[in-house]
Amino acid sequence: MAMFNKDSRPADARANGGEATLSVVAPGLKVKGDIFGPGLLKVDGRVEGSVSGPRQVVVGRDGSIRGNVEASEVVLAGTIEGSILGAERVEVQGTAVMHGDIQTRVIVVHEGAQLNGVVQMSAVAEADDRPAVQVVR
Repeated sequence: MAMFNKDSRPADARANGGEATLSVVAPGLKVKGDIFGPGLLKVDGRVEGSVSGPRQVVVGRDGSIRGNVEASEVVLAGTIEGSILGAERVEVQGTAVMHGDIQTRVIVVHEGAQLNGVVQMSAVAEADDRPAVQVVR
């Protein structure tokens, strides 16, 4: 439960410039058209169009996007037919089906995932200890 301030916006959303905002495409809901906005986007339904702007996009097991996805971080457990541009990180879970190219700095692919496309990673590695590619079993 969020605490509200005088302007009726959640206090945590105001403090973070709106990044705490969660938008959900619920199961059974189909959205036709592009989605643009900040914060977090959870897709459990269907999106037919591109998604851009969120800090994080999470596609649930039954969720699907037919279009390009552009966000800082993308977590895929469902289906994407289109390209992913994950500026920081992309995680392809074991239930995921990906038909398209991925461009990111860090990628995690879980065993069982179906990945059909080209993966491009930035050549500049940050000075941290985690690997740029990780396969999880």
